Amino acid sequence: MSEFSVQGIGISKLVAEFGTPLYIYDGAVIERTYRDLRARLHDRIDIFYSLKPNPNISVVRLLHRAGALAEVCSPGELASALRAGVAPGDILYTGPGKSREDLRRLIDLDIRAVICESFDELADLDELAAEAGRRPRVLLRVNPAFGVRGGRLTMAGKPREFGIDEEQVLAATDLLARHPHLRIIGIHCFTGTRILDAGVVVDNTRRILDLATKVSEQLGITMELVDIGGGIGIPYFPNEREVDLDVLAEGVNAAVAEFGLRYPDARIAIEPGRFLVGPGGTYAVRARSVKTSRGERFVITDGGTHQHMSAVGTGTYLKRNFPMALLSDLDRESAGPCTVTGLLLTPTDIIGKDVELPPIARGEVLGVFQSGAYGPSASITHMNGRGYPAEVLVHEGRAHLIRTRDTEDDLFTHQHLVSFDEDPLVREIHEVIRRTAGGESGAVGEITSETLLFDDLALDSLSIVELLTRLEDEFGVRVDPHELNPDTVRTVGSLTEFVVRDRRES
Repeated sequence: MSEFSVQGIGISKLVAEFGTPLYIYDGAVIERTYRDLRARLHDRIDIFYSLKPNPNISVVRLLHRAGALAEVCSPGELASALRAGVAPGDILYTGPGKSREDLRRLIDLDIRAVICESFDELADLDELAAEAGRRPRVLLRVNPAFGVRGGRLTMAGKPREFGIDEEQVLAATDLLARHPHLRIIGIHCFTGTRILDAGVVVDNTRRILDLATKVSEQLGITMELVDIGGGIGIPYFPNEREVDLDVLAEGVNAAVAEFGLRYPDARIAIEPGRFLVGPGGTYAVRARSVKTSRGERFVITDGGTHQHMSAVGTGTYLKRNFPMALLSDLDRESAGPCTVTGLLLTPTDIIGKDVELPPIARGEVLGVFQSGAYGPSASITHMNGRGYPAEVLVHEGRAHLIRTRDTEDDLFTHQHLVSFDEDPLVREIHEVIRRTAGGESGAVGEITSETLLFDDLALDSLSIVELLTRLEDEFGVRVDPHELNPDTVRTVGSLTEFVVRDRRES
């Protein structure tokens, strides 16, 4: 019997310590993948790890320590990159629909570049930059006119919410004059994803660099940075092969060197995400039940769609299986096709359909490989009242818990229970207390009779005096300091009871 292990740590030990379902990331694989790519690429190329596939701050820090910069697309991803130790000057920020608050923060942080997706966004950023007395660096996201072959998700050559159409950019010859408070330093294109053909990556790179030249000449932009996007894929399914990095590097490097003759100070950005982290991840689930239904073998596990929607294939026309194995015993011979499901109450919760697997006993652990990208953060984690799995990073032979499994309490963190049968007067008193504690916005959220005024709401003696004054004004009660004692102002309920009694007696 040979069990699955990561850097010498067996799966039985990992699940004994951390339980299941469990995402296991092999730090050595992630670092090796990054360093191999880095060693092959031209020194003009900067690698920005795209956080979308896996924003866990420990994974981000691991890649940043190895040399990667960061590309983010939301305030949450920005916070993840900063918490992981990435300097603002090493961050690119993309994504449509940025709020003015988002843009203000990016200006204040002075990130490497804001990637603007529309003329509206450029106008907002220019206005805010003028107010701040700053000149943020900007890349124009261009939706190129050329289509892309070989990508599983095409993001160019079609009507898209992303970026500004190439023809619109080229027609905006007064763009620099209209935005004097911006430093427009280049362009960004993202043409497709899950590309396994190195020739397609090379062809896309050449086309994007040609487009950068055209934009530079037409608009007078000095190209300091051209972001050619990501999109390098990894194999998931039968008949798919890893991208040929030798061919990719040779072609991309030649295109970059040629571009550098015209723009000697220009840097090239590439944004791999899935390619860097996907192969290093395994999703481990435990068999809870094994059964036969009308001749078909089923293994029901403790995982599912809510934690690995990519493997389930939600939204795809044809269910195809990620690579899977019995982690408890890699040598056990197949017993034929088997359907592996999760525990959600939906017939679509199929992790693997007709997968060749050995006989499996209850309690044994199965694994889904190539799972380091688009796992829990890209899934509907709270479906059916479930939650996030635990995540573990194995680094230099040690397993580190990098995300705790959700508990039942975590499901209710942002929910507030309405007391439908509560006395209206009590509700009004609670609302005054809530506003006093949290300001007019009521930022403290819902309160209950058991809420402690001092400990939970952080009120002090002055705040209590302010609260009592408000209660007098709102409800016409008379608060005699001599009638108050510590128990009266201990909880929301005790103070409410005092006010209700005084009002009804008066």
